[in-house]
Amino acid sequence: MKKFVVILIFSLLSLSLVFSLSLTEKKVQKDNTESDTLIVYAYDSFCGDYGPGKELSDNFYSSTGIKVKLVECGSAVEMYNRILYEGDNCPADVVIGLPDTIDIDSSMFYHFEPPCKFDLIDYDTSTNLIPFNYGVFSFLYNTEINVDFIPNSLLDLTNSSFRNSIILIDPRTSSVGLGLLIWTVEALGTDNALKWWKEISQNTLTISDSWSSAYGLFTENEAPFVISYTTSPVYHVLNEGYTTYKPLEFKEGHIRTTEYLGILSNSKNKHSAELFSNFLLTEGQELIAIYNSMFPANKTTKLDNAFDSALMPTKILNRNKNYSEQEINSLIKLWTNSVI
Repeated sequence: MKKFVVILIFSLLSLSLVFSLSLTEKKVQKDNTESDTLIVYAYDSFCGDYGPGKELSDNFYSSTGIKVKLVECGSAVEMYNRILYEGDNCPADVVIGLPDTIDIDSSMFYHFEPPCKFDLIDYDTSTNLIPFNYGVFSFLYNTEINVDFIPNSLLDLTNSSFRNSIILIDPRTSSVGLGLLIWTVEALGTDNALKWWKEISQNTLTISDSWSSAYGLFTENEAPFVISYTTSPVYHVLNEGYTTYKPLEFKEGHIRTTEYLGILSNSKNKHSAELFSNFLLTEGQELIAIYNSMFPANKTTKLDNAFDSALMPTKILNRNKNYSEQEINSLIKLWTNSVI
């Protein structure tokens, strides 16, 4: 009887192993001509110590045996410019973090069908780009610093009581800075937006070149206000257990920004690239949301309770278009003349 049980258990384990190996083999189905390493371009914070890149890459390798080489490319805008500069010689297979604040040449990317739906995100399949997370631009307030009043509009921030109280980000070097520029144009109109920028420069402590440097100054209590996302406080709730930083809701409304991933058309590892992209859009969504402190694109993702500290404003402005490179350059030139 014991011998029969041992044989039965062994047989079941063998069947389980065969089934598991078969499932893995079916899942990967890697072409023999493809490399065993994917090259992935991403913005710096995605790849850094506090970003999701390493853990996602390790998890994907454990599941498929496909290695992921992450390449830090600076900001999202710098990354896109790098892809344009490298052209057909770009070695990347997958690009992560392309912003919707700029007009992207979709012909550079390969079309594939995502494994999920994006209920609350305007998603244009013709772009060949897939949303993987999104956020809403907002100013954050450090509640440990006393101010005369809590602003509830963009115009409130120009009040003279906020001298040296605001940290902004340069739209020439950062997608967050560019997002704020577009937000003010969408909410106020171009002329009033430029007037706003000129007035708020009087209240600005500094204009940082990146979100990381700006947010670092903010968390060091250098100023009570910084431009960021409504979801930024999630990180502090999860990792530090406090709710010092509060997103502010403005009556003019806010704009939503979506970050995309794409598979380059000239990639020689398209099947593996699809596997990795699908992984990011399914199993990887919760990790991405937590590490990036952003809302996941896949709406079936279960969010941690810390996301209760995030704000979804009642008024989201509907942008009718992405801005072309020429329009962006024109706006930045006007911005430079008004502020710099």
